[in-house]
Amino acid sequence: MKARMFATHVALPVLVAASVSAQAHAADFDWMKFKGKTVTFLANNNPVSQALLTYKADFEKLTGMTLKVDGYQEQQMRQRLVTVMNANSDEVDVFMTLPSREGEQFSAAGWYADLSAMARNEVAKEYDPAGLSQALLKAATFGGKLTSMPMNIEGPIFYYRTDIFKKCGIEAPNTIKDVEAAAAKIKTCDSAVTPFVSRGLKPAVAYTFSNMLHNVGGSYIANGKSNLCSAKGREALDTYSRLLRDFGPPGVVNYSFQQISALYRSGRAAMAFESSNELRTVMDGGARLKDTGLLPFPAGEAGQVPTTIGWGMAVSSHSKQPDAAWYFVQWATSPEVQKKMALQGIAPPRPSVAKDPEYRKWIDEEPVRKEWQAALDVLATKGSSEVGYPIVANPESREFIGQAVQDLILKQKPVEQACADADKALDALIAQK
Repeated sequence: MKARMFATHVALPVLVAASVSAQAHAADFDWMKFKGKTVTFLANNNPVSQALLTYKADFEKLTGMTLKVDGYQEQQMRQRLVTVMNANSDEVDVFMTLPSREGEQFSAAGWYADLSAMARNEVAKEYDPAGLSQALLKAATFGGKLTSMPMNIEGPIFYYRTDIFKKCGIEAPNTIKDVEAAAAKIKTCDSAVTPFVSRGLKPAVAYTFSNMLHNVGGSYIANGKSNLCSAKGREALDTYSRLLRDFGPPGVVNYSFQQISALYRSGRAAMAFESSNELRTVMDGGARLKDTGLLPFPAGEAGQVPTTIGWGMAVSSHSKQPDAAWYFVQWATSPEVQKKMALQGIAPPRPSVAKDPEYRKWIDEEPVRKEWQAALDVLATKGSSEVGYPIVANPESREFIGQAVQDLILKQKPVEQACADADKALDALIAQK
């Protein structure tokens, strides 16, 4: 099975018609319609929500509503959501979701309210639902139901220290083999820094590993079976784990985006493969502003097939006030708010925002921002939204991918055994349909 390709330039008429019917309702739109109500937002404490919630007071002033934020780190957020949903509780009105991860699963469980009618009939004139990435909207549509509205577009990109590369006589890498060669050279040239860091935490590995798998020409499924023990699957597992084992920091099996960004921002890593969302965090304080280069992850035999996804805003199917919740979703994914978030380094899922003169001015102010935007352009045109296995049990599939990588990092199994054990478990997940 080939990776599902992601391209924001493809015109997919998911909500194009919405802009036509919405105009009839826009003149009557009243942002104060639900004044006095309280909307509860279950948020992942990542750069996307942090940028959005900078403007929390603006939402409350515009609508007269109170926004109650229930914020957690990513895994805890999902645990909280599972608890609330399994109890059929109305404690949460709006929650953040990754359609590429849990979309099939949450949709099958009936946890998402269908936003299709709201996006057609209850929108402010300035909202322009057709102006959102149609590819992201399609990725959030399951069984004909629109489950979330896109907050951003993102994917892992390659951050590297231009000053260390210069000191060690290394050119910017063009291929995966170049990355490994650079890491080996840095290890002897500058022993004070970690040569390479990426995700090693079991449930987080698939986000970055998928990019390498697709770049070398591998796939997760072939002929209905898990494909990690294919030649390309083994190559990706071996290369990814070897980079972290031989050139990564101690305890890398516990690393996700927080630890990676902190290590790189503090100057203790020469190369980091992490989310484009982390630009804001990595550049905090300004120390890395002038010595960082950015690229899509270097090519393998299949070229560059970057992981490209986006967080979405979903309304809970158990909310007793879905219309008020939709007002918050609409505000949070509006052109005005997404432009403000873009100026904080959150890549906009609206092409119009990416072309906005103020945003372009912000991009042009720093070379690293220009490289960030160039990398995002590659993500938007060449990317794959396949992160882990394209099955209902996608979240569980990521655990087995991560386990195989950890087994190799810790030298607990040879690659043949690690992939075979993973394939056996993953075949059982695939068979569940």
